[in-house]
Amino acid sequence: MHVRSSRLIAALGFAILCLLILASPARAVPSFASQTGQPCTACHIGAFGPQLNNFGRAFKIGGYTLSGGEGLASQIPLAGFVQTSFTHTSSGQPGGAAPQFGPNNNPALDQVSLFLAGRINDYAGAFIQTTYDGIGKSAFVDNSDIRLTTPLDIGDTNMRIGLSFNNGPTVQDPFNSSMVWGPPYEGSALAPAPSWEPLLMGGLQGYVLGLTAYAWYDNALYAEFGAYRTMDDRLSKLFGSYGNAPGNAPNALPYARVAYEWDWGGQSAHIGGIALFASLQPQEMVGVGTDQYADYALDGSYQWTGDGTNIFTFLGSMTHEAQHLNASYSQGLSANLNNTLDEFRASGSYWYLNTYGVQLGMKRIWGSSDSLLYAPAPISGSRTGKPDSTALIAELDWVPFGKDDSFMQPFANVKVGLQYTYYPEFNGASSNYDGSGRNASGNNTVYAFAWFAF
Repeated sequence: MHVRSSRLIAALGFAILCLLILASPARAVPSFASQTGQPCTACHIGAFGPQLNNFGRAFKIGGYTLSGGEGLASQIPLAGFVQTSFTHTSSGQPGGAAPQFGPNNNPALDQVSLFLAGRINDYAGAFIQTTYDGIGKSAFVDNSDIRLTTPLDIGDTNMRIGLSFNNGPTVQDPFNSSMVWGPPYEGSALAPAPSWEPLLMGGLQGYVLGLTAYAWYDNALYAEFGAYRTMDDRLSKLFGSYGNAPGNAPNALPYARVAYEWDWGGQSAHIGGIALFASLQPQEMVGVGTDQYADYALDGSYQWTGDGTNIFTFLGSMTHEAQHLNASYSQGLSANLNNTLDEFRASGSYWYLNTYGVQLGMKRIWGSSDSLLYAPAPISGSRTGKPDSTALIAELDWVPFGKDDSFMQPFANVKVGLQYTYYPEFNGASSNYDGSGRNASGNNTVYAFAWFAF
């Protein structure tokens, strides 16, 4: 399990955090809105996370260090949120949608999170989330990103460089077309979802720890390089991923990200690419070799924010994964030595006064046929041996608070939404896709949610 390497990475990140806090004893780590003295609309589309505008992206790249708030609240390092929901699927799930939940029509306390988020000093900041999962009935360290950063002057041009210690590829990424922070921003944990996606699409989130170095040149060109290691058993329990990892990595997993952003006249756009390379021992088996994954993604976005009255956004990404399954093939877990897996995502939104929102999106997954890797199983399996799925998503949102004139700003923030997901194809087919008689349309989902942040 490479305990020494995982513990070394964790110890390094913890030591950096402790040293920085000790170096600035008069300052706490404030929550973002209180720290900056800005309303949530200053950083977020729709007055609510996680979708960032150009100011929000600069704040994240700047290591969460921007200040400007006043009073005691600007010195308090804590924030939190609570998310509740109701989930209905077209067909119920025999045996229950999850332990202690019924087959259908389930109300839920999705999650409760506490954040240590904000500035440590001029050169460091952190975003550390701890979560109680109301579906899985467990608590763990969630998305986390600790940064060291400094600006540089290169002639008449500015540049910012930094380090990020984080727990998953794209957790630290400033662009919402990437995987961890990409749309749909909400979704039901009590509804079936496609069983297979490229590893880069969040497959390592919470299972690895990594250190990346980045540079942001002239507020436009962004480049980041680093590596990740899988956690040992002790750390994986802390991060809530024990026993669920996609495999153990005997070596470091290289990661790279480049992007170029344009900002002009109340508009912004970017185009970029991401790469991840992984060698994993399937099911954490030792002595059987490794499976190799090479993931490449292209992504882009466009935002019209104007004067804040009418806001339009578009996000898109295309991810290709090449798999060389030496270990899985030799152990009879895969019918093919080589496979591919692809995913395309696109999403557009309209917001009026950062209060009323409409979001439309789609996700398409396809790949090689493999009767062993994509085997039949009730609800989660594939009768055809194909991973192919298509989801069409529509969402209505209302955010009554979060503006600079809102009630109890910035402490009272509420987002209420209604989402519908339609599956014309699921895990390789439209009818009897799992080999047990379930149709793709049976997974069509109505998801109503309320998200409270404070």
